[in-house]
This record gives sequence, C-alpha cells and structure tokens, in this order.
Amino acid sequence: EVQLQASGGGLVQPGGSLRLSCAASGFTFSRYNIISARQAPGKGSEWVSTINSGGYITNYADSVNGRFTISRDNAKNTLYLQMNSLKPEDTAVYYCAIPSLRARGQGTQVTVSS
Repeated sequence: EVQLQASGGGLVQPGGSLRLSCAASGFTFSRYNIISARQAPGKGSEWVSTINSGGYITNYADSVNGRFTISRDNAKNTLYLQMNSLKPEDTAVYYCAIPSLRARGQGTQVTVSS
C-alpha cells in the first residue's frame, strides 16, 4: 500500500520558517517524481513544487519561488519542503503527491499568523 505521511506543520509568525517532511512507504520511492501542493481554506489545490526522481531538477510556483526549497533523501524515502519568509497567504494544508501513482498524502496544517 502506497503511503505518504506529512509532518512538520504548525503555527508560525510572518517571516518565519518551517520544514515539512513527507515520509513514503509501499513503493520504490527513488523511481518517482514527487510534487508538493497545498490547499487553503475554501480554495482548490495549488501546485507548489516538483522534484524529479533523482532530486536534481526542481520547479516552483511563482508564489513560492525564492522562498521555498524542495529536496529529497532517497535513502530515507523522505521528501522535504523548506519554507522561509512565510506569509499569511501561505496558510494551507500542505501535502505531497505522486501523480503517476495517483497517490496523495493526508497533509499537514501550516498557519502563518501573528
């Protein structure tokens, strides 16, 4: 069974940082591109970033480019999303997904507020 377990969310002040993790199991992690996405209250899902299977190609949404960094450790079957200079509009449930497997994790809540 494919599982994607997100963690690391929480409440942070504007300008702060968080590091999210997504632990994977049930499949060969290193073979797949992975996306990070988010869903704000009352809104649809928004793509945030993509990293390729080897971890050397990354892409970001304009809204987070320069502030977020996606990475992965294939030995640990884990994806990371380092989020810096957080803004209130970054408030959302963040999750990881593998489109080719039609798999999506349950997400972790990030709230940016003073």
